[in-house]
Amino acid sequence: MNSLTTAQIQEILPHRHPFLLVDYIEDYVPGEYAVGYKCVTYREDFFAGHFPGQPVMPGVLIIEALAQTGAIAVLSMPENKGKIAFFGGIDKCRFKKQVVPGDKLRLEMKVLRLKGPMGVGEAVATVDGKVAAKAELTFMVG
Repeated sequence: MNSLTTAQIQEILPHRHPFLLVDYIEDYVPGEYAVGYKCVTYREDFFAGHFPGQPVMPGVLIIEALAQTGAIAVLSMPENKGKIAFFGGIDKCRFKKQVVPGDKLRLEMKVLRLKGPMGVGEAVATVDGKVAAKAELTFMVG
């Protein structure tokens, strides 16, 4: 298994606090898949307004965390070193469970197709084995 710490993730991704949404990578194979985690705490900046008294991680940030996890799989390929992955589209997106402080969000992204700078991945976020969100993400490397 290939794992990455936060410092190693920052060598691959350009994201930084408060927008780096992956704490560590448990396993990945460049160009194929990545599995990472986001440990959700009350200290997240977005909880100040989403929602006061009933904190819920915004769905768009769950999708962004999945995209960052997928970017690890794509940007860790030698030919993509130093590049940035951009969203090209989000399809078949569904939110199934709220993510709240104390949750350990498991982020899985499997690359389905990769042709040149474009690709598509299957993304699933779970908490305790239950699906919180899933989507098909299209990306462009530039």
